[in-house]
Amino acid sequence: MAAITPAPETTVKLLPGQQYRIGFAPNAAAIGSGGGSELDGIAKSMRGDGALRLRLLAYAGGAAQTPSQARRLSLSRALAVRAYLIEKGIRSTRIDVRALGNKSEGGPPDRVDIIITTR
Repeated sequence: MAAITPAPETTVKLLPGQQYRIGFAPNAAAIGSGGGSELDGIAKSMRGDGALRLRLLAYAGGAAQTPSQARRLSLSRALAVRAYLIEKGIRSTRIDVRALGNKSEGGPPDRVDIIITTR
């Protein structure tokens, strides 16, 4: 019988201006397994290049949500992504967070966009 080994943490080549998107279930702030593996790769690349920074733009949508509720949910999502990256060794001072609520700007309403920047 062959043993199942975990998939190796992939290294993503990060360049300023690149964007990544982490999707969320409606009304949820928990990072799904697909988002976690992508964040692992981003964190590994960030640890290898101290000049890189991240800007997190978080959104939350839903017709039943007030603008205030959407903004709070988007903030929770951004903070979940930030906490995940901090847990993976990225300093909080390298991560900027913006909670934009239901201003989805043409993309899906339940997401966090990650934009790579430099110092």
